Amino acid sequence: MTLSSRLKSWLTNSRGEWYVVVQILLMFAVFLAPKWSKGTGSPSTIAAALGWTLLLIGAVFSSLGTFELGRNLSPFPRPKNDSELIARGAYAVVRHPIYCGIIFLASGWSILHSSILAMVLSVVLFLFFDLKARREERWLAEKFPEYVRYKRRVKKLIPFVY
Repeated sequence: MTLSSRLKSWLTNSRGEWYVVVQILLMFAVFLAPKWSKGTGSPSTIAAALGWTLLLIGAVFSSLGTFELGRNLSPFPRPKNDSELIARGAYAVVRHPIYCGIIFLASGWSILHSSILAMVLSVVLFLFFDLKARREERWLAEKFPEYVRYKRRVKKLIPFVY
């Protein structure tokens, strides 16, 4: 791919390049939010336990989702030309386990740092992933006819909930 065609791809968002840029910016914002705003102090024992639990769940979903995609993994929402549909492992529990994991990580981080700004940004990140997943799912349904059945069976971002 030439430099000119790569630039054109980025400018036209043909693989979902701008989703990746916004995702990275939002993730950094959540991470840095406790530094930008004064938190409410140290979390209670229950809040700390919840925060660590969400971090652990997030790390598991993100890691499993990444590992199970294997050669299909791409930072872009448009599936690779030679990709296959993965519906096993974490993908049998939630359609977008990497997004799910990042949402849980961001929420856990927010709770551990008692940062309202980080929690608000985590909600924005969730809404962004919902939007990104909608676009990605249109591309997946075009590429994989069986995706429609899979979509009816498995929740999108939050296991067993949404």
